Amino acid sequence: QVRVVESGGGLVQAGGSLRLSCEAPGRTGTRYAMGWFRQAPGNIREFVAGISCSGDRTYYGDFAQGRFDISRENAKNTVFLQMNSLKPDDTAVYYCAVKSFSPPEQWTVSSVDYWGQGTQVTGSS
Repeated sequence: QVRVVESGGGLVQAGGSLRLSCEAPGRTGTRYAMGWFRQAPGNIREFVAGISCSGDRTYYGDFAQGRFDISRENAKNTVFLQMNSLKPDDTAVYYCAVKSFSPPEQWTVSSVDYWGQGTQVTGSS
């Protein structure tokens, strides 16, 4: 079992920025593909962004392209999500996702092995 811990959610005005962090220590020397999903009330959980184990490849949901940026610190299996130009529609619980085995370009709910507890992001109008 891998412990996944998120931080950084909160309330931000439309057009503002927020940075989420997630750490998944895991076993020493093990690197995971990591990413983010989000889920708004009444909606399905949707993919936001993902990054490969080495950090050389990144993937984004259509709505995140150009506004969000995912990066990682490999030494600690830590991933960051920088969110800019936030909108009220971005309001959701954001979940950190950790993958062990599926291909790095595959980002579906079923491909995720470990989830964080979720952190609330609220974009106010």
